[in-house]
Amino acid sequence: MINFENVSLSFSDQLILDDISFSLHKKERCGLVGRNGSGKSSILKIIIGELEPTKGKISIPKNYRVGYLEQHIKFTKPTVLAEACSGLPLEEKENEYIAKKILFGLGFGDENIMAPPNSLSGGYFLRLHLAKVLISNPDCLLLDEPTNYLDITSIRWLKNFLGRWQGEFIFISHDRDFMDSVINFTMGIHRKKILKIRGKTYDYFDQLNTQETVYEKTRVKTEKQVKHYQEFITRFGAKATKASQAKSKQKMLDKMPLMEKLKDIGVLSFYFEEAPFNGKNMLFAKNLEFSYGEKPLIHDFSYEIDKGQCIAVIGKNGYGKSTILRLLSGDITPQKGTLSVRDGTSIGHFGQTNINNLHANNTIEEEIGSANPMLTYPEIRQIAGTMMFSKDQAKKKIAVLSGGEKSRVLLGKIIANPCNLLLLDEPTHHLDIESIESLIESINLFSGAVVIVTHSEFILKRLPIDKIILCEKSKQTLFDGDYNDFLEKIGWEESPLAPSPKSSSFKEEKKQRSLLIASRTKALSPLKKKISSLEEEITSLEKKHSDDILSIQKKTFSPDLLKKVGQDQKMLETLYSQLDLLYKEFEIEKQKFEENS
Repeated sequence: MINFENVSLSFSDQLILDDISFSLHKKERCGLVGRNGSGKSSILKIIIGELEPTKGKISIPKNYRVGYLEQHIKFTKPTVLAEACSGLPLEEKENEYIAKKILFGLGFGDENIMAPPNSLSGGYFLRLHLAKVLISNPDCLLLDEPTNYLDITSIRWLKNFLGRWQGEFIFISHDRDFMDSVINFTMGIHRKKILKIRGKTYDYFDQLNTQETVYEKTRVKTEKQVKHYQEFITRFGAKATKASQAKSKQKMLDKMPLMEKLKDIGVLSFYFEEAPFNGKNMLFAKNLEFSYGEKPLIHDFSYEIDKGQCIAVIGKNGYGKSTILRLLSGDITPQKGTLSVRDGTSIGHFGQTNINNLHANNTIEEEIGSANPMLTYPEIRQIAGTMMFSKDQAKKKIAVLSGGEKSRVLLGKIIANPCNLLLLDEPTHHLDIESIESLIESINLFSGAVVIVTHSEFILKRLPIDKIILCEKSKQTLFDGDYNDFLEKIGWEESPLAPSPKSSSFKEEKKQRSLLIASRTKALSPLKKKISSLEEEITSLEKKHSDDILSIQKKTFSPDLLKKVGQDQKMLETLYSQLDLLYKEFEIEKQKFEENS
């Protein structure tokens, strides 16, 4: 058990954690949430002794082993396998197969487990350290954003692994879907305090909102009572007949708690400015090829992007997802094939290379302003504010910003320069849960085209995806449909920790999966057809209605046309309402199946 008792933490004059207390008991699987900079990672560092609290007491049982996934890593063994095996407990040092199983689950192959650790890319560097932590089989796991550099198949493997974990853990992640699938407790840092509940993140945020609502209602009510008592005391305190009542009111007033108004917490709230685009096809790629070495990474890739499309690019790490976006943005040039960008197409590109290209000596204001010289200073400040950089914060240098802050600056630069084609490469890597929700909403409201690379199944299920580009080894495959369609018709290969296909549990799981898919199709297909039919009817009537209004403006219409335009307007409003109800019904039905999948 880990116990925090009245712990506070300050850096210089800044209070991070204020008198927090909590316990982590046996087999508690706890998700830790909170805004970026709220102190989540600091709690883990206090547990392992890397940080000393300003005050308070932390107690951990003797011989209680903690495994911590840190960001700054050093390796000493000659091969990946040897480094992984160094994490095995003493009694299991000879069990190399355990290390291999975990390495393979995290995406390593036979070709690289014998390579030197220092030859690995940054993502695989972190995976090797994660493997060592998992292999060490501690009593408690402390995992700080373990999914940041994992692809979907490795994330699924880790989800399966943690689902079978017999000890306890504290898990920090921006991937809400992943977190909720493996935790039984949620703990959150809010206003420098901590709240721990039994349940998922949705339960936590519901309870937090309820607490804040109750506090504010109580504060307003108390404020009114205080005002009433003060007015009574001022008015009647000097009158003999009312003096005793005034004293009584004063005593009541002295006992009333002082309730300060809750300070507003900055919320990322924005929308992407859309540049006009006339036409349908925005970009056309034909027979593209690109490689960083002898073997082609992108091979014979052809694709068209139309206005209004939402396209997901998915696949294992190292198979060219980011490269596709860099080719489409013009950041790199294809070695073969043609790429044609239509006139009027304006691209907003979010990628790790773009973040690295932010000018370190610029302030946030200067960097946002550099994206569009036409912006006025008040407009720049407004964009900085929507990205949660208010007042003096907007004057901070890029060099001192965290990863999450740099991500918000890059989003601000995209907003500053209107676009109609968004290319988003892992845009949620350094964003907290609240900011991710805002980003999803902004993408859903954007009526231009969107191409997004993400390993988050939570995001893939929340976006209105039309098509998927599946990146596999040396090839890219196009799939027509959303992510749920992809899971039904293609899906991902089974995790190494999944039940054997020969086992009865596997067969039963497969049977239940088939029944669920059949039920989903039966429930959603009629709704899809109704929505499609109604959308066609609305489109047809809108065109006719628009033509009639144009005739009225040109004064070339019959006397009955005004009446007809009014009737069509009412009909459109009715159809819009019907379509809205169908959309809501579809989402409710879809959510039911997602919860059971």
